[in-house]
Amino acid sequence: MTVANSAPRLRMGLIVPYTDVIPRSEIIELVEAADRLGYESVWVPEAYGYDAITLLTVLATRTDSIQLGTGIINVFSRTPALIAQTIAALDDISGGRAILGLGTSGPQVIGGWHGIAFESPVQRTRETVEIVRIVLRRERLRYDGRVFRLSGGLKLITHPPRSTVPVAIASITDAGVALTAEVAERWMPTLFDVDQGPRIFAGALERGTARRDPSLPPLLVCPSLVVSIDDDVERARDEVRPHLALYLGGMGSREKNFYNALVGRYGFAAEVGRVQDLYLAGDRAGAIAAVPDEIVDRVAAVGPLVRCRERLDAMVSVGMVPLLSFISTDHEARMRALERLAAPTGAPVADAARH
Repeated sequence: MTVANSAPRLRMGLIVPYTDVIPRSEIIELVEAADRLGYESVWVPEAYGYDAITLLTVLATRTDSIQLGTGIINVFSRTPALIAQTIAALDDISGGRAILGLGTSGPQVIGGWHGIAFESPVQRTRETVEIVRIVLRRERLRYDGRVFRLSGGLKLITHPPRSTVPVAIASITDAGVALTAEVAERWMPTLFDVDQGPRIFAGALERGTARRDPSLPPLLVCPSLVVSIDDDVERARDEVRPHLALYLGGMGSREKNFYNALVGRYGFAAEVGRVQDLYLAGDRAGAIAAVPDEIVDRVAAVGPLVRCRERLDAMVSVGMVPLLSFISTDHEARMRALERLAAPTGAPVADAARH
């Protein structure tokens, strides 16, 4: 079993793919390099490809210090007790490096893939967090909630290394953000504009913080950020545009696309409406072309290294930990980007990931 050390880490994390578009051997090599380079955490998403826990277990056995986050698992497809059991096992295998990333996903995945009604998502998240914490404390599980009622009085029979695991919640609605500020250690917003996001969610963050348990640490904001490093900024933007078109146009339905609604709140309602119209009409090329440069620049890090560093520095300087997702499918390009962003500003880039 590996044991996490206390050496200083970079204030950046890494998000890896959850499909087989990239060979698993390349993902493992990338995360091993991130561990050596000092990245704070690695996160494995989950939708309708690979599950998150299997890959995180593999990564736990191949790394020493990097924290391991579910980024995210949804609160519908597993019971809270199973989530607690699973994260306790990952925390044990990794020597106390697990982070539990939770979210609601959306109706398309929860209803269309899992066959579960997408009901009371915020309340379900609240109760899941509360139940997970009861289980990890190895208390007898009795719970009387609006979603879950548990009266068996069983308790976890294994002995995880920690009686609590940090909880991160991915939320971009006001109700979800308020809950996150109330109960979680971390907030994982996506498509986050570092300039406008804090203003848009200020009220929700204040409401949640007012109800926050004082025993919890200050909320750590960890925005997910798509990165494309290229001296040609237009080429870098074009590499990111298909990803944004998918989220703005194809995630969810016309009536309920949380990502589209968020970017619309940044002042781009007409633009994201057009992207969605084109995408849902089957014109994906047109939807991709319709994603404006300004949206790309606000929610991603694109262009030359210095430009991408400025984007990351804007987050780190206000206490955030950006979670980087390298859009390139070229393994050498991803490895090089990982190294270049880890190197001190102005320092020559050694081939650190290979040693």
